[in-house]
Amino acid sequence: MKLIIGNKNYSSWSLRPWLALKAFGVSFEEVKLGLFTDNFYSELAKHSTVGKVPVLVDGDTNVWDSLAICEYLNEAYLNHQGWPKDQQQRAQARAFVAEMHSGLFAVRGEMPMNCRAKKKITLSENAEKEVLWIDNTWTALRKQHDSQGDFLFGPFSLIDAFFAPVVFRFNTYGISVSSESQAYIQAILAHPAMQEWLQASIEEEATIEVAEVGESIS
Repeated sequence: MKLIIGNKNYSSWSLRPWLALKAFGVSFEEVKLGLFTDNFYSELAKHSTVGKVPVLVDGDTNVWDSLAICEYLNEAYLNHQGWPKDQQQRAQARAFVAEMHSGLFAVRGEMPMNCRAKKKITLSENAEKEVLWIDNTWTALRKQHDSQGDFLFGPFSLIDAFFAPVVFRFNTYGISVSSESQAYIQAILAHPAMQEWLQASIEEEATIEVAEVGESIS
């Protein structure tokens, strides 16, 4: 099984299934393509027609889109343990992921994932509203499940893989959140797979100027 991803410092969509695979101990081959490079689209075209990462290649099965990949992994490799065990919690987790997956455009646009950087930015009103929604969501879930583990529903689950790029964003741009949300951020950042991704991001030499927004903080 291969997972085709983009630059680790910038590719938020790539992080989600990569983290899910690592966190649940599923073996795979990582294939990294430099975003916007000459061979990016030609190599990607061998496995997908959409021209975007990530793409999962598992034998004769090719799956693109991070959510579709994670649902495939949950069925094929995780014995349906990727989501919370409780049916109501599982539905809630999926609803939050779906809302995030199809929204948060201001946060994405104004706060590109840039794992290795420390930046200062001024957010628009729309971005501030989205940040507040995220903070309130994390706070409520952590208060509800803090006795069961350090993540949003206690044990690590796919919702945490999906919010991981947001965690990197908040860490990069110094976003202020509640104490519960800050504890969650620290728990995600301390995950061994997140540390592995961050270290690889630091070691990458490529710079994508369009993602280098804000004032650098030394």
